[in-house]
Amino acid sequence: MEPERMIRLPELLMRTGLSASSVYRSVRRGDLPRPVTLGPNAVGWRLSEVLAWLAARPAVSNAGGGR
Repeated sequence: MEPERMIRLPELLMRTGLSASSVYRSVRRGDLPRPVTLGPNAVGWRLSEVLAWLAARPAVSNAGGGR
């Protein structure tokens, strides 16, 4: 069994399209999975949890022809 792949903040931002402040706000609200401490000054997110979170989010549509 392979170890869980961890992703750091830059990859999380790329995958979610969120800003760093939105990520940490979502973590505080309990909407986004909590990061895991990797070291004294490093955190990461479990890729499987991030992918599950993304899959559970409703699809966003621009059908209204936004401006």
